[in-house]
Amino acid sequence: MTKKNVGSERRRHPRMPVISNLIEPVNLHYKTPDGKEVSLVAILADLSASGMRMISFLGAPLADHFSISLQLPGTEKMEVEARLAWVKERENVYTIGIEFLKLAAKHAKVISEMADDFNDCDTRILLKLPEPCVKTCKCNKICNKIQKDESLFE
Repeated sequence: MTKKNVGSERRRHPRMPVISNLIEPVNLHYKTPDGKEVSLVAILADLSASGMRMISFLGAPLADHFSISLQLPGTEKMEVEARLAWVKERENVYTIGIEFLKLAAKHAKVISEMADDFNDCDTRILLKLPEPCVKTCKCNKICNKIQKDESLFE
């Protein structure tokens, strides 16, 4: 049996925060155990090619599997099949962990590239490089960092 390090990273893909840069509503569609069709709107907090974290003030999904319609600025609409990974509730605010089960490879690539560029930018900022913002950044449509050079994306 292999021992895992406590606190080790379990994510398969780089993740980028979204809530600090963009308030993006996400619609979860699912059927309740009695077959009723339900939609729940939540706010996207962070995103990777393998899942996301959302915040809801309306409750948590009452199903294990559901479909999600997701569209970030600068991307086409993404239809995702997903499962509920975990839910944390505190004072009627629900933090919801979602694992993607089915996401088109082209959409996974777009999300991974955005997350990589976001994280590369953070590294350049941390290292205090003179120009942390680059013209090739795939995350520029949702970026509102104070270091962003808008002239690169005109």
